[in-house]
This record gives sequence, structure tokens and C-alpha cells, in this order.
Amino acid sequence: MACTTVLVGKNASPDGSTMIARTDDGGIDVKKLTVTDPGKYPKKYKSVISHLEIDLPGDPLRATFCPSVDRTHGIWAATGINSANVGMTATETITTNPRVVAADPFVIYRPAAGRKPAVPGGLGEEDFVVLVLPYIKSAREGVLRLGSLLEKYGTYESNGIAFNDRDEVWWLETIGGHHWIAKKLPDDAVAINPNQFGTDSFDLNDALGAKKEHLCSSDLRSFIADNSLDANDGGRFDPRLVFGSRSDTDRVYNTPRAWFMGRYLTPHSHKWDGPDAEFTPESDNIPWCLVPDRKIAPEDVKYMLSSHYQGTEYDPYISRDTGKRGMYRSIGINRTGVTSICQIRNGVPDAIRGIEWICFGPTTFSAAVPVYSNVGRIPDYLSGVMSEVSTDNLYWNSRLLAVICDPHFPDTIQQIDRYIGAVAAEGRRIIREYDEKMADGDFSLAEAANDEICSAVKKLTADTLAKTLRTATVKMKNAYNLADN
Repeated sequence: MACTTVLVGKNASPDGSTMIARTDDGGIDVKKLTVTDPGKYPKKYKSVISHLEIDLPGDPLRATFCPSVDRTHGIWAATGINSANVGMTATETITTNPRVVAADPFVIYRPAAGRKPAVPGGLGEEDFVVLVLPYIKSAREGVLRLGSLLEKYGTYESNGIAFNDRDEVWWLETIGGHHWIAKKLPDDAVAINPNQFGTDSFDLNDALGAKKEHLCSSDLRSFIADNSLDANDGGRFDPRLVFGSRSDTDRVYNTPRAWFMGRYLTPHSHKWDGPDAEFTPESDNIPWCLVPDRKIAPEDVKYMLSSHYQGTEYDPYISRDTGKRGMYRSIGINRTGVTSICQIRNGVPDAIRGIEWICFGPTTFSAAVPVYSNVGRIPDYLSGVMSEVSTDNLYWNSRLLAVICDPHFPDTIQQIDRYIGAVAAEGRRIIREYDEKMADGDFSLAEAANDEICSAVKKLTADTLAKTLRTATVKMKNAYNLADN
């Protein structure tokens, strides 16, 4: 599952919000936004891929999910915010190296063969959000619960998982089959992670001692030593060098995405372009997190996650042939199913802290819709998605917009930009209005606010679909100058 993640600390945002965001790039996977009913949650979970059964704790919390509409391969809940205002996104598929996998192999499902019974596999992206998010009341609790599950059951893949609450953002990365590390994002920083092992600094003494800003599996130090994994030089512990990769594929598929995001975040404090650039699209040492040159809002996160290297010679939509056009993997790729920004706000009552910004389909052409997350139902425009194509929901409208506009990018992108801005502005306006309405404690109005937001977005989307469809029709290749009407 190829994805891109952005994490924002509370002092790096204008209003003190923490944010975790990720593009879920799992192919043409039809997605929707739902909310769980804690009373209907099962007592036992069984994974489809690994055939693993796990007993679940009692008293789950209500939480939003972004599951797959087709459940053939499992729920794949992807991301959400629970009623304790904890966000989670899982997972960012990351890289590792053969030394790690040899030392701690992945836990792969083995079907029955002859007289040998089937052997369940470990946990993976299909499972993480369902098994963790309804049972935690802080970001740190999320790390500890997931860490314990990894140590007990293992995993069959390398993944990065993010958690946030009103104060903290945590990033967990798996190491081989059963090991893991987690780091608290500095409050003034923004992390950028493009399908690679990301953590590039870590305090093992803190993780195995006071556990203030670092956590890990309890035997991590001996695991590194016993398997001669330490690839660092000069005494500094860089987990990316120990557990990650530095491949040729990384330099066209992964690091260019980090370069574009870092370039956006710190255009003045670092040099990203030219012969004397500090970092290039193929640098192996682009920092995992940076202190941005200015505060970062949800719209900035959306912009970064919509990147196609605009403003550079690598943009696949650039009109002139630079010789480098389209050579790197865009962030706003065609196969994105859903992108979410889990925003936990400060300065508002607990009941309305969580805002989930939902964006379906390829992010370059789609809008992010902010909705209150602590609600009992989600409007049909976001939740009533079926496998069949329909203009009654945002998912399929977003897909249609992308397919119409992609071949006519120069002629439609202004309409798309106006649409994205209008959706964000109208969503913010309604949330601001309802924040004031709910100041007296009637938080049931959050569902009405979401209805109003979706009604406005439905009109804006239909209008943009009509405009871009007309533009694309005029530009069809079978057009002819001689009219016959």
C-alpha cells in the first residue's frame, strides 16, 4: 500500500491543533466515511488475510472509520478519530532491509498442506485501526496497545502508524516481524514520510528508561547488537540507517516526495534547488521532520498531499518537455482511494475537538471536506458509497472529476483550484458558525452542521463537474471547425 504521510505538532499549526494525514493509495479502492456503533462492536476479531482471531476488550469507544466498500479482503478501516479525540492513521507502507527481515522474519499466513494445519499470519494494514482506535484514550496509549499486539502476534509487512491527541503526535514504525519503535513528534515540527522508514533520530536510553518522548520494543537494544545491525557512524543513532533502505527505487519513488514537501515547508531555512542545494529529490538524508518557516494549516497539508511537483521541471502536466517531466512518483497519484486529515483542536470543548477532513480519489483534483467526528451518524454524501458509480456521493464525483480533468489539465485546473478553495472556505465557515452555536453545550448540533457542510459541498461539486465536463467536451479530439447546426 503506497501512501504519503504528514504529521503536524501543535505549535506548528496556527490554532494549536495537532494533525495526522495520509493518502491511502491502495489502487482503485472504493472508500467511504463511517462511524461505529460501540454497542454493535464484535467481541472477537478475525482477519481475512492472516486468518488470525483476537479477543477484543470490552467497552469500545465510538470512532470514525474509512473502510473499503468491498469487504472481500477485510475492513481496511484506514483512519479515524474516536470519541476520546484520539486520531489514528494506518498505515504508511515503509521500507526495510534484508538484515532486519532475516533477524526477525515477517509472520506470514501459511495455509494447510497435507497433514500440516494452517498457521495464522500476523497483523497488517487490514487490521490495525479496528484493533486499536476504539480502545485508546491518548496517542501514547495507541502506541502502547499497538506495540503489545505487534510483539504478541507479529506483522507480515513493514508499516508506519500515526496517532494524535490534543497535545501529542506519535509515529510508530515496525521493525521486522515483531519489533517496533515510536517517537513523539516535536511540538514545533512537521514530519514528512513517503513510503520509507522515516525516523532519523532516536533516544534509546529514553525509550528503555523514562519513556518521555521515545518508546520501543523492550529488547530492541539487544536485537540490534545480537544481529550486528548498527550501521551508524560517530555514535549518533539513526534508525533509518539501521532499519531502513537506501535503494535506487527509493530515489525515484520515495525521496522526491519528501523533497517537494520539505521544499514547501522550509523554502527559506533550507536550500532545495540549484547546484548548491542542501537536498535534492534523490537525497537519502532529507530530514524526517522539519520546523516549518511558517505555521501549517489543514489546507497546507492538503496542498502537499496533492503534489505533482508543480512549479518544477518534474511536473507531468508541464507543457514543455524538460527531459525530466514525470520522472518521479507524484504524491497526488491516480490510485488514491481516500485522504484524511485528523485534526484535534485546542480552544474548543472536548465534544467538538475532532475535525476530520475527508478527500476522496486523486488529491490533485479533489477537495477536502471538514466534518465533526464525534457524531452518531455521517451524512450519506460521504457514507452512502456503493461499488456502483453514482453522482450521489463525493467518492465517485471525485473520481469523475479526476478522469475528466487529467487529460485537460491546463484548461480545467483553474476550475479545480477554485472548487478546492470554495469547499475549504464553506466548510470552515459552517464549522465556525456551529462552534458558536454549540458554545452553550448542545453538541447534538454537530450532526446538523455536517449535513449542512455536505449539502454545500454537493452543490459545489455538481457545479464544478458541469463546468469541467463542458470544458473537456469542447476539447474532444473529434471536434471540427465547420459547424452543422
